[in-house]
Amino acid sequence: MRPEDSPTPAAADGDFRDDLEAVRSDVADSRRAGGPAVSPGEPGGPLRGWVKPGRRRAPAGSSGGALVYAIGDVHGRLDLLTALVDKVAADAGDRPHTLVMLGDYVDRGPDSSGVLDTLMDLHERAPEQVRLLKGNHEQALLRFIGEPAQSGAWLDRFGGAATLQSYGVEPLAAGASAEALRAARNRLLVQMPAAHLLLLQRLELMALCGDYAFVHAGVDPDAPLSEQTEGDLLWIRERFLGAPGPFEKIIVHGHTWRDDQTMLLDHRIGVDTGAYQTGVLSAVRICDRERVVIQALDEAAERRRAAGPSAAVGSLVSRPLNYADASPADLRSIFAGADLQVGAGSLLTLHRRREDAPPEVA
Repeated sequence: MRPEDSPTPAAADGDFRDDLEAVRSDVADSRRAGGPAVSPGEPGGPLRGWVKPGRRRAPAGSSGGALVYAIGDVHGRLDLLTALVDKVAADAGDRPHTLVMLGDYVDRGPDSSGVLDTLMDLHERAPEQVRLLKGNHEQALLRFIGEPAQSGAWLDRFGGAATLQSYGVEPLAAGASAEALRAARNRLLVQMPAAHLLLLQRLELMALCGDYAFVHAGVDPDAPLSEQTEGDLLWIRERFLGAPGPFEKIIVHGHTWRDDQTMLLDHRIGVDTGAYQTGVLSAVRICDRERVVIQALDEAAERRRAAGPSAAVGSLVSRPLNYADASPADLRSIFAGADLQVGAGSLLTLHRRREDAPPEVA
């Protein structure tokens, strides 16, 4: 892949400058028409919270001819990651391509340490073609390392105990004392390779390729990409999921799942399929407007798929207490309707979302 075709860091993307100029032009038009008399960058100004109605056009969906694979939340499922990376390699063949990992590599699943080892190996072999984004769970792990006494929730509710176990550190009981949390952090640092910590500290927040932006959770729909905060990129949910779009770019994201199917919408692509619980890890192949889903399934997921559509959804949808930040009615309204899931080989399915169950969130 030519360097100019690869997804580029947000800070280095010249499209931002063009986008900002377009917004400034909108501001000037609005002032002439009697619109809001605010300047770019002012509190409440157009670069933060105002977009002139009807002026935002949907991105064309071009990747500039680049072939990109985006993989959703792994959460310690090394078995699925290994299988999916092999499938991606087979699918790409000899074609130059870029792999974008959307974050949430650790917690919940059994082998967070092994996942980070694999990501290190992939990145070292092709640093320009493997982009590793930061997820909210990596942020939570780094906070535990830096401020263990204030990070008990990472162990109790975020699945951090599984990460400790993957490094051979005995997990703590819920409600552990500050002293016990600091001791567990110290044991983790003894066991964790320095290269893992360095990897976590160097994760990116966003990668861009043509009309696509790759992030972990989503974007603030009221702010341009150049002004997104780390908090929104890693944690946002309802305001992003409920926004009808279009956005500046088509957003490719993980973070929120409802079952073992991806979400392929005009303005966003949701790749998280709850691997730690569903046994299904997903990738989306993007080349201009072509979007193809590739999945790795464990044995339980294979049996569930073989049993038919009715068995593929029912027991998967639940809401962990740590992310119960919206009512079931609100979640149902966000995910109402049907969408076409385009998969590789036998994975081509028309998946209608269940109206009687909210999505899983992770």
